[in-house]
Amino acid sequence: MNSIDNISYIFSESNVFWLNVAISFIMFGVALGLTLDDFKRVFKQPKQLIAGLASQLLFLPLITVVLVYIFKPQPSVALGMILIAVCPGGNISNFMSSMAHANVALSVSLTLVTSSLAVIFTPLGLTFYGSLYEPSQELLRKISLSVPDVLATIFFIIVFPMLIGMLVRYFQKGLALKLEKVLKNVSMIIFLVIVILAVASNFDSFITYIPAVMGLVIIHNFCAFLGGNLIARFFSLDAASRKTLTIETGIQNSGLALALIFTFFNGLGGMTLVAAAWGVWHIIAGLSVASFLGRNVKKSIE
Repeated sequence: MNSIDNISYIFSESNVFWLNVAISFIMFGVALGLTLDDFKRVFKQPKQLIAGLASQLLFLPLITVVLVYIFKPQPSVALGMILIAVCPGGNISNFMSSMAHANVALSVSLTLVTSSLAVIFTPLGLTFYGSLYEPSQELLRKISLSVPDVLATIFFIIVFPMLIGMLVRYFQKGLALKLEKVLKNVSMIIFLVIVILAVASNFDSFITYIPAVMGLVIIHNFCAFLGGNLIARFFSLDAASRKTLTIETGIQNSGLALALIFTFFNGLGGMTLVAAAWGVWHIIAGLSVASFLGRNVKKSIE
């Protein structure tokens, strides 16, 4: 069997283009629900924002590096794990926070802030944390990743559509509310289609190699959920906000990760497998966690 590091998954330029369009569409939908009050609410309670950023921007990348050193996966798998960790929170976390009766305003705000910071943090975080593990550092050196190119790509598929969505909400609130209802229902379907397209294009190879990364993805995701909860407790956040940080840290924008992998890493085997596996698994795990947390609220009310 060939090394995962020697495999490149095929995703046509056309598919990569539509992948980027789909992610932009999702982020536009997220921004339609944002108002100035969302920002004011977060900055009135900066401790929640600081806790959320500490969990997503510091804890998750660091625990990822620890897991990489413990399990010593192949370099492309390690780099895929690190890329997932430095991507912003996924938009479906907002839906899951609502399911869990969590602090939805905090969830939306954290998605906005981490998505905006991704323009700088994702490329720099990937190069920094990737360099902490020698095999992945060597892989990065061979690829010669262009940080400005990654920065520009993230801006145009994440930040720009969010700015447009917020402008629509500000100037055309009625239209924004109508569009938001539609987009909220289809955003998860769009994301699943993205992952399915990536898998379907290379189905035989995915089936062959996915067992090599699935267990690691599950452990990685579990540590993310658990770490988010522990960080929230460390900052003494209220119960609803603890749920939010748990979900926000466990739900990462793996769609963005796939877009970056196919754009800059030529569909590198281990990275693609990790991003695709995470994309499927974090939905299953996130819905399960949100359902459990939401059920506990109902029981306490009863």
